[in-house]
Amino acid sequence: MIKVSDVVKTFDDFTALNHISCTIPDHSIYGLVGSNGAGKSTLLRLINGVYRQDSGTIMVDDESVFENIPVKKKLVYVPDELYYMGNASMERMAKIYKGFYPEFSEERFRDLAQKFNLDPSKGMNTFSKGMKRQAVTILALACRTKYIFFDETFDGLDPIMRNVVKSIIYDDVMERGATAVITSHSLRELEDTCDQLALLHKGGLVLQSEVSDLKTSLFKVQIALKRDFGPELFTNLMEEAELGNAVEKLSFDEAREGLSLLHFSKHGSVANVIMRGNSRLAMELLKKHDPILMEVLPLTLDEVFTYEMELLGYSFEKTLGSESSETDR
Repeated sequence: MIKVSDVVKTFDDFTALNHISCTIPDHSIYGLVGSNGAGKSTLLRLINGVYRQDSGTIMVDDESVFENIPVKKKLVYVPDELYYMGNASMERMAKIYKGFYPEFSEERFRDLAQKFNLDPSKGMNTFSKGMKRQAVTILALACRTKYIFFDETFDGLDPIMRNVVKSIIYDDVMERGATAVITSHSLRELEDTCDQLALLHKGGLVLQSEVSDLKTSLFKVQIALKRDFGPELFTNLMEEAELGNAVEKLSFDEAREGLSLLHFSKHGSVANVIMRGNSRLAMELLKKHDPILMEVLPLTLDEVFTYEMELLGYSFEKTLGSESSETDR
């Protein structure tokens, strides 16, 4: 298990991570997502002992990582910006990896190279961007470490290769009991791949949750009434006199989740509303208003991410402006 506790990391006058705490459980696929400059890559480098935190602790199996060679043998890290020696072939790189990782499997290396249809004897500088990503993924997986870290795992891969990489990561987690930590700007990829997800923003951890819980905690309501209405209808739902009658139809756990309004927009007589809480509770409370139209829709992970970030003041419009040039550190 990996435990990150109250970690701070700064570069000159820039705070990349600001009192971050999270737990990465064993035998899972853990996703990191966030805006540009959120600190995802910095967090991976800290966990792998590339950087040293200014304060706080990072423990891997109850041991600190920085300058701890025995612990680092449990970790393999594929960075966003790939590095390999000059004219090195995959075979030469495999020999180097084998010197650092005692569990490196030559058989697995050959098998994966064949699966990806890559020639291990060819210089990696002759490979395309996607092929280079495949090559370093093969080398990392052949190390057979307990923990595997991928920064922008699917960058440069075509759809078929993405599915192949996903399948191989699944196999390592299921068959070997490995733990994979993944960052990606493609929320769709994380939605299909990860067990847990952490959302970072400007060096802070906004949330950490099971992907299934994250998607069910927010929901969208499309509704039309015979009368005019505004956002106050939804902000006052939990205070209505008939709340008790609605709660009687729900379990205690469902009722105690409560409700909060995150977004309201209206076009003509139809409103689109994003809420947090229990969708069944919302429907029971809204039924008393005799809606002409009412539909509760699930949100995609992309939509969840968008609305969570908007609550923090980070929007698509702002991204097109001053924040569009930021890069993750």
